[in-house]
Amino acid sequence: MEKLEVECCDTVMTHECTIQKVKENMPAEDTLKELAEFYKVFGDATRIRILCVLLEAEVCVCDLAELLDMTQSAISHQLRVLKQMKLVKNRREGKTVYYSLADGHIQTIISQGMEHIAE
Repeated sequence: MEKLEVECCDTVMTHECTIQKVKENMPAEDTLKELAEFYKVFGDATRIRILCVLLEAEVCVCDLAELLDMTQSAISHQLRVLKQMKLVKNRREGKTVYYSLADGHIQTIISQGMEHIAE
C-alpha cells in the first residue's frame, strides 16, 4: 500500500523574512475576491464553449444557439454573465446583436489553460 505524504512540516519554524516579503506583495483582499469571481466564470463548461466559439468568430445569439445546440434564452443568460465580467462585448447591426471577445487577454487565458491540461 502506497504511503501518502503528509502536507505538514515536521517541526514548527517560520521564516520571518519570507513571511514579511509575501505580506508586502500580497494583493488587497478585495482584489483577491474580485480575481476569484473572475475565475469562477471559467468554471462553467457552457461559458467555456461560448468563449471557444468567440475565439473563432464574431457571432449572434442565433449562431451560438445553433452551434452549441442550446436555446437562445440559455445562451443569452450565459452571455450576460460573460459581459458582466467584461469577457465579451457586443455590437448591434440593425436588429442583430453580434458578440465577440472583449480583448486579447481572454484568448491568452484560454490558450494557457488548454496548454496546461494538455501537459
